[in-house]
Amino acid sequence: MMNMKKQIGFIGCGKMAQAIIGGLLKSKLYEPDQIVASARTEKTVTQVSQRFQIKAGLHNGEVAKHADILILAVKPDLHGAVIEEIKGAVKEDAVIITIAAGITLNFLEGAFQKRIKAVRVMPNTPSLVGEGMSAICANEQVLREELQEVIRLFESFGQAEVVTEQLMDAIPAVSGSSPAYVYMFIEALADGAVQQGIPREQAYKLAAQAVLGAAKMVLETGKHPGELKDNVCTPGGATIEAVTTLEKQGFRAAVVSAMEACTKKSKALAGER
Repeated sequence: MMNMKKQIGFIGCGKMAQAIIGGLLKSKLYEPDQIVASARTEKTVTQVSQRFQIKAGLHNGEVAKHADILILAVKPDLHGAVIEEIKGAVKEDAVIITIAAGITLNFLEGAFQKRIKAVRVMPNTPSLVGEGMSAICANEQVLREELQEVIRLFESFGQAEVVTEQLMDAIPAVSGSSPAYVYMFIEALADGAVQQGIPREQAYKLAAQAVLGAAKMVLETGKHPGELKDNVCTPGGATIEAVTTLEKQGFRAAVVSAMEACTKKSKALAGER
């Protein structure tokens, strides 16, 4: 469903912003002439305007002035200065989205010093390949149809789920930071394969595709992960031998501990703002 009227603006045009722009254009949710962006360097402005055929420039205020949906795609510590610069230029009923960790709805409202339609989104790096997982929360000023449009926007390059803001600090552990744990798992699988004589490049492909396929089985069958695991484990076979060894080594406990540490750190970082 393409929106012919709305203008979407990006302040900041790093990898995540470019992933979102790419998703929007690929899904035909927006046309290039509906997207405007700003960046800090001429190099990025040129790169983005050529790659996506969108309007891009160095002036944040110009983007804020035209955007019906404004995405703040800058680092957390730059939010204060950027908002100070654009708060007089934003449209009265613009939906303002932050994709930075630890920036709360309360912080956004306070920085703009007025009632705004504020949305907080936590996407993850697989967004870059169209398989993102984004968590979304919004304040009461955001209308239901506006929230639906934000959901569609983030679903253009993956999946999106609405959560309450009090759960946002728990999101990095399960979808934001977790790709890092999965990359470690893939690397460990490949190391084990190499140890058994499989060439390194083949080992990475075998391991990564197995992880991708397993994830797809969970999403597409709707079956409990435990049931899917049971289906691979033949009685007295090699898989149950491996699973039992992982359990003895504290595999699940290590993951849960990592998630607890991640959430604790996320809350500490959010508390610093």
